[in-house]
Amino acid sequence: MTDLDAELMLRVRDGDREAFRQLIERHQRAVIHFCYQSIGDSWEAEDIAQKVFLQVYRSAARYRPNAKFTTWLFTIARNTTLNERRRRQRHATESMDQLREETDESHGQQFQDRRSESPAEELQQKELRARIEAAIQSLPENQRTALVLLRHEEMSYEEIAAVIGCSVSATKSLLHRARETMREKLREYLSS
Repeated sequence: MTDLDAELMLRVRDGDREAFRQLIERHQRAVIHFCYQSIGDSWEAEDIAQKVFLQVYRSAARYRPNAKFTTWLFTIARNTTLNERRRRQRHATESMDQLREETDESHGQQFQDRRSESPAEELQQKELRARIEAAIQSLPENQRTALVLLRHEEMSYEEIAAVIGCSVSATKSLLHRARETMREKLREYLSS
């Protein structure tokens, strides 16, 4: 077996806590990033990532190295974020990021990075990042998941299909539609 992650997970299955710590270190940033792309809130993304790893630990006894470990991991991450999105829709609350932004704006607390671009360029970049984030958040769940896994986790179409639970051709179709939607929503920025 050449997949270090699978080897570590098999050790976790046998009760090796050090192996679990290594898995977390290896994948924590990617899982947090994936959760952030799905939820759009950095605080919530960290909480959800903790839930993902807790579920990985709880599921260790059932783990079988049939597929790549990351496919299994991101399937858990996807299911956990879907559950969290459903929960959030039922219990709508303000995110900590929104509260922080409102507090900063109301108190006029702005700190400028002296190494950054001009204020106009910085504002334009911030607006572009916000538009990209909004466009990603507006995608249907499967399209958003497929796009994030392809671009940020560099998963293959086969791996993405396994995480989402659809065929490879359906995955390609989801990605095509996601790209088209992103292109449409960001048209004004792409033409300049």
